[in-house]
Amino acid sequence: MKTILHVEANPRDVLRLRHALNRAGVPNPVHAVNDGQEAIEYWQGTGRFADRGQFPLPCLVLLDLKSTETSGMDFLHWIHRQPQLPVIVIVLTASAHERDVAMAYHLGANAFLIKPAEDSQLEKMAGAVKDFWLTHNTPPETSPESPMEGVVSLVRPTEEQLREPRPSTSGKES
Repeated sequence: MKTILHVEANPRDVLRLRHALNRAGVPNPVHAVNDGQEAIEYWQGTGRFADRGQFPLPCLVLLDLKSTETSGMDFLHWIHRQPQLPVIVIVLTASAHERDVAMAYHLGANAFLIKPAEDSQLEKMAGAVKDFWLTHNTPPETSPESPMEGVVSLVRPTEEQLREPRPSTSGKES
């Protein structure tokens, strides 16, 4: 079972989310860290997170932007410069500032969710995360050497390219 990493400075919010995930039927283990710096140490497997058996790499990060030491934005900037393994990062924060939303997506967040004040709404949100990100979504297992290798271009041809004769694929002239 893949691990979820929850980056949250407020112990009350950590407990609220654990409860909501549990009530939503999320079976994944959740490890919580206090801020972006601890999240980086967790990801790197350093310090108290050195035992990968106890602290496996997560498949999903739930990230609060406001933290004490290293901010969530700093972690986002750091994590998406790490090519070793893909990770889904969902910003889960109280901030509804358009600047935070835009910056989080610019730095590579996969989703931006506003933490609801009501526990019932947080439970519904946890269920939606479970249904989409942990059940239906298919992330890559590893990062390819070249992220564009094998990708077919869907760029619309120019008018000039449309007028050029196309080579025959059947071996016969038309």
